[in-house]
Amino acid sequence: MKHVITLSLLAVFVIAASFTFMPNKPWPVPDKEAKKANPVKNDAASVAAGKALWSTHCSSCHGKAGLGDGSKAAQLKTQPEDMSKPLVQTQSDGALFYKVSEGRDDMPSFKKKIPDAEDIWSLVNYMRTLKK
Repeated sequence: MKHVITLSLLAVFVIAASFTFMPNKPWPVPDKEAKKANPVKNDAASVAAGKALWSTHCSSCHGKAGLGDGSKAAQLKTQPEDMSKPLVQTQSDGALFYKVSEGRDDMPSFKKKIPDAEDIWSLVNYMRTLKK
């Protein structure tokens, strides 16, 4: 009987742990969107503006340094992306802009919260500084 209870508890733990963070599924971006060029010059002013937006809108999930370890990360079904990883950093500016604008699943759309497209482009410029 002890083994059945132990195995049952182990099974519940494994199932619960597997639902803590679902693996991130591929996030395709339409070619037209991925090929969009960033019209905002990647300079100190743009990066500073992007950093301010990051602090307000992104750090609670992605973390201050973009490692996916923000204060709300544990509450999500999917692990927020570590923005410093090559998987993110090798994406085009247009792809990052699209994902921030459109969102999906736990990642909200920011096109209404950040209605000025230039601000989202500045956010993309800041995201480029999060490389390891």
